[in-house]
Amino acid sequence: MTMQTTLPRILCVDDEPRVLDSLTLTLRREYEVHIAASGEAALGILKKSGPFAVICTDMRMPVMSGAVLLKTVMQQYPETTRILLTGEPGRDAAVDAVNEGQIFRFLTKPCAPEQLKAALAAAVKHHHLVSSERVLLQETLIGCIKALIDVLAITNPVAFGRASRVKRTAIEFAESLGYKNFWQLEAAAMLSQLGYLSLSVGLAEKLYYGQRLTTEEQQLADAVPQVAQRLLSHIPRLEPVLQILAALDKPRDLLQRQDPVAAGARLLSLVLDYDALIAQGVSADVAMGSLRKRTDKHDAALMAKLAESLGANAHAEEVQQLQLGMVNVGMTIMDDLRSEFGVLLVPRGFEVTESFCERMRNFSTSLLHESVRVLVRKRPADAGAKSSAA
Repeated sequence: MTMQTTLPRILCVDDEPRVLDSLTLTLRREYEVHIAASGEAALGILKKSGPFAVICTDMRMPVMSGAVLLKTVMQQYPETTRILLTGEPGRDAAVDAVNEGQIFRFLTKPCAPEQLKAALAAAVKHHHLVSSERVLLQETLIGCIKALIDVLAITNPVAFGRASRVKRTAIEFAESLGYKNFWQLEAAAMLSQLGYLSLSVGLAEKLYYGQRLTTEEQQLADAVPQVAQRLLSHIPRLEPVLQILAALDKPRDLLQRQDPVAAGARLLSLVLDYDALIAQGVSADVAMGSLRKRTDKHDAALMAKLAESLGANAHAEEVQQLQLGMVNVGMTIMDDLRSEFGVLLVPRGFEVTESFCERMRNFSTSLLHESVRVLVRKRPADAGAKSSAA
């Protein structure tokens, strides 16, 4: 029995049907070929059917040129290798296309099949290298950040207890919008609380609950983003995450951009503002009502999408009463948890992590037997069964 090998997926774009037919005929044995007759159609295919290893486009097309298309692809789908195939002799246009779209190969028409195949083979190999590097980077960075946040959550539970909850909400929101494997957003969400290291636990607690600050405390709180930037600025390959964090206060300035940094900043800024209201003890509906008044900061359409995402995920949750010693990773503690001496161990809304479960081993027996309210996220199968039964 022979095993089927998945062919590399390529997208060919040209406004001349005969050229697309010729490309399909030449390449179909070695590639899974998709075609588009315009730049707009190509972007639609990328959004609906991506990812693709390579996009090969003509330069001269009506409405959207190949150079503009590849520049957009570079911004929205940076791992897709870009090839420009053109009969246009203009040197300046070619230079602009290469510079703006960061094109891997520039081929001129007519192009011999062997030359085209060689360029595509090199492009696919380049795509594999870029994808492998991205996966390694993503797994390494995210793993290190998770370990860092778990450790910091022990020293400052108010600030870092929020990080895992914000991350979960942001990732679920992003997935509802069609963003998958959005590692930049995941990293930014977890690191969004890092600057609170510079604050005392008492001040962090006041911020968490939305209490009034003194002038001096407000100055310290305003400096939190700069603290995070300084702490993270020397970590290699973290630039897109830093850019997301730097843009959290001005998400509306990025409405016209569709790159990962702009999308991540818009989503995370909205989720952080929502979570800050929830931390003050208001319901999800009241929090969304308050957010809808902030059209000076957030896009109305995006706020409506967040409300939809929160509503969809709420059906997979239920509140239970458990002894503290029985809580598990992923559960959310619904009330402030304090020690016998009144020290805040975790604030309400804290999502239980592995490090917290390890830390619980040091709690007194009486504390472990205390009853707490927790939000339990049901497994998809359980939620589906309950929905079907209803």
